[in-house]
Amino acid sequence: MHDNRTTLTQFLIEEQRHIAGATGDFTSLLNDIVTACKVISSMVNHGELMGVLGQAGSENVQGEDQKKLDVISNEVFLKTNEWAGHLAAMASEEMEAVYPIPSHYPKGKYLLTFDPLDGSSNIDVNVSVGTIFSILRCKGNCVNPTAEDFLQRGTEQVCAGYALYGPSTMMVITTGNGVNGFTLDQNIGEFILTHPRMTIPAATREFAVNASNMRFWEPPVRRYVEECLAGREGPRGEDFNMRWIASMVAEVHRILTRGGLFTYPYDAKMQARGLEGKLRLMYEANPMAFIVEQAGGAASTGRHRILDIQPSSLHQRVPVILGSKEEVERLAAYHAEHDRGQAA
Repeated sequence: MHDNRTTLTQFLIEEQRHIAGATGDFTSLLNDIVTACKVISSMVNHGELMGVLGQAGSENVQGEDQKKLDVISNEVFLKTNEWAGHLAAMASEEMEAVYPIPSHYPKGKYLLTFDPLDGSSNIDVNVSVGTIFSILRCKGNCVNPTAEDFLQRGTEQVCAGYALYGPSTMMVITTGNGVNGFTLDQNIGEFILTHPRMTIPAATREFAVNASNMRFWEPPVRRYVEECLAGREGPRGEDFNMRWIASMVAEVHRILTRGGLFTYPYDAKMQARGLEGKLRLMYEANPMAFIVEQAGGAASTGRHRILDIQPSSLHQRVPVILGSKEEVERLAAYHAEHDRGQAA
């Protein structure tokens, strides 16, 4: 029944064969990440049957209330990836400082950043959540890496990916050679290549934004959304659909499969709190921008290409606009016109 179906492990090994001097370290690291995602998938699927829903009674480094599964998923990622000798250190959205590899384990040449459970506010109502990860090379002191070793531009990512825990569990990854999607076959416990060479249509008639923040938006964002909402009778001459799931993984996955634009823009509420944006550059924006660009889309803050940003801290936040290239470029152009005082 499963003849001629490519597993994720087979796919990674075949990709490795095309890289001169490859040692297998990277492939083994990705397999460990896959194992962690399978464990988290099982917990998400069982939910309250395993007693993992509800609040943890703690806050993460950003001061956000943690769900039980935030804490458990973070621990799963750490313990699954710390022992094999592929990593020099890890950094998690849920932890303030870098996580060093315990001294009794060998050290490797890669750095791993991750958001163990993106969209966890949805978990108690059984809406799709996911895991986002990014792999970097350790270029400095790989014995005792510091936060500075992680502060690399998004263009320097070796690999980025996410796992989506929805009606089916999917893994979507890029190593800079396109984007491929794999679906977990629960019967055999393997991810199977089901979505090869995923691409994002250049044009779209769908956008995702938290419209409850409209009163705080900058004029370029308000202009864009108002034009979309005006529909066929408005300046765009087309009817648009609006979506909002509050899970970045689910939003990006929809864009990868049928196009669209996702934005969490800078606004006055963030400015009042001294924040540069909502989403984390290292754990969310960079890996998703890498995936989206590799699928033919674009990713911007509205004023800068996300992958070109030089990170200043582990938990730096940025505005995010990503998805179908034409729409991202249109919204970026609106920002440029506004900044030049030329807005309509």
